[in-house]
Amino acid sequence: MTTSPTLRLDGVAIGTLSDVSLAVPPGDIHCLSGSSGSGKSRLLRAVADLEPHAGEVWLGEVAQASLPAHAWRARVMMVPAESQWWADSVGEHLPAPPAAEDLAALGFEAAVLGWQVSRLSSGEKQRLALLRALGQGPSALLLDEPTANLDDATTRRVEAWLVGRIRQRGWPVIWVAHDPGQIARVADHHWHIHGTQLQAEEVSRWK
Repeated sequence: MTTSPTLRLDGVAIGTLSDVSLAVPPGDIHCLSGSSGSGKSRLLRAVADLEPHAGEVWLGEVAQASLPAHAWRARVMMVPAESQWWADSVGEHLPAPPAAEDLAALGFEAAVLGWQVSRLSSGEKQRLALLRALGQGPSALLLDEPTANLDDATTRRVEAWLVGRIRQRGWPVIWVAHDPGQIARVADHHWHIHGTQLQAEEVSRWK
């Protein structure tokens, strides 16, 4: 197993959120919940260096401010709720052909690499965006409701695959989720946004 460094937020402030400090060890999943508009996605964007913010974010001993934005995002990779696609076919977006077992776990066969992006459903885009991100070899993951467009059965399958890869690779992960059941299944720690602060919640409360 490869292991990434700890992802650490030190006094991060963005929007209405202030003084957000937490550490996500390698292989841990920290779920983030909160009402609509509370700042969940903006916090992820701050961690990904996609929006200006106060405070600092660290990956091990490397500070976000010490790297060009594109270099940081290659290490601390965000998968947004709505992924962007810029080429015509699925395969053009992937750095290398995925393993057959990964495709199968997400409900695809190798032929999906030749599919036109225009034919993809929102759920297919969401699953393929995860595959694309993991194939880039990041050191940490930021997941913004990665199963929001999936039915229950597919959600469970994607969760199992994704958690398995996270544990295998030792990635620190911040995962925005709204479903208490999902939080209970995947989270090592759960943070809920209350006003301007993050509040720790017991994961067992949701089981």
